[in-house]
Amino acid sequence: MNLDDFDYYLPEELIAQEPAESRDKSRLLVLHRKSGVIEHRVFSDCIEYLCEGDVLVVNSTRVIPARLIGIKEKTGAKIEVVLLRRIDINTWEALVKPGKRVHPGTRIIFGDGILTAQSIDSTEVGGRILRFEYTGVFEEILDKLGQMPLPHYIKKELTDRERYQTVYAKTPGSAAAPTAGLHFTPGLISDIRTKGVEIVEVTLHVGLGTFRPVKTQNITEHKMHSEYYEITEEAAGVINRARGNGGRLIAVGTTSSRTIETAADDNGIIRPGSGWTDIFIYPGYKFKAVDRLITNFHLPKSTLLMLISAFAGRVTILEAYKEAVSERYRFFSFGDAMFII
Repeated sequence: MNLDDFDYYLPEELIAQEPAESRDKSRLLVLHRKSGVIEHRVFSDCIEYLCEGDVLVVNSTRVIPARLIGIKEKTGAKIEVVLLRRIDINTWEALVKPGKRVHPGTRIIFGDGILTAQSIDSTEVGGRILRFEYTGVFEEILDKLGQMPLPHYIKKELTDRERYQTVYAKTPGSAAAPTAGLHFTPGLISDIRTKGVEIVEVTLHVGLGTFRPVKTQNITEHKMHSEYYEITEEAAGVINRARGNGGRLIAVGTTSSRTIETAADDNGIIRPGSGWTDIFIYPGYKFKAVDRLITNFHLPKSTLLMLISAFAGRVTILEAYKEAVSERYRFFSFGDAMFII
């Protein structure tokens, strides 16, 4: 399958630069995947498409202030670092820009020296392995010096860090938010539970896979970067009981979808556990457990667009995106949402 098959036209002004004033008042495009019928709603209306006995699966990862701006020790050149994955207590895999200035042995200074890093290796996909030196608690220093790692297409400064966190974010570790979840409010979550829908938390720490573009024309040659996931025995039990009783599994976001599909056996039974997943879902993939999907609008030629194309059909998705552009929906991380049913 060709990479160009997942391209579409998007005017730049439709890329959302800030969150909606109220999380659950974003627009919601409801796509009936079998018929192709489209409805235009408001996100809080999503509850109308949920039924008692359903289970809503959310990703409770929390974004860390992973973007650090430092200087190269010997030259004073500006270096940008985005932390992706913790290897051990003081060692991280990171994206470094400009990477050509950071060779093994290079030292980077942050915050007038309260934090320093030395590059000790390169990764196969162009990242760096950094070893940090500091006095005190790393997380406290990171909270002081770090910035939220907003995607490159968001040019406007984020004044409230919590707007790039879901209201149920708990477990620190992500370099990007699971953005479909940004639309939920505590009130909406309470109303969903009152309706008799179970809400289950899983964890997938979003890492390099979110930042890495597909560069191969044949998409099957693309290699996903591994990301850490976790599903507790309790979470797996709730999901399996709900689906065994006829309830539907609604995944909130592509990260929740990838987590569930990683843990599902061929019969759709979810196995508890933790580990690393590099699952790449594209058209031809048969979903084992996800029945419905809430998601944002994704970048052209991205693995996220490929995943939802596998779920609803590539032509159906591209037609829905064409409609969303025509109706002036807001796209990407801070944009509007789609409910594929």
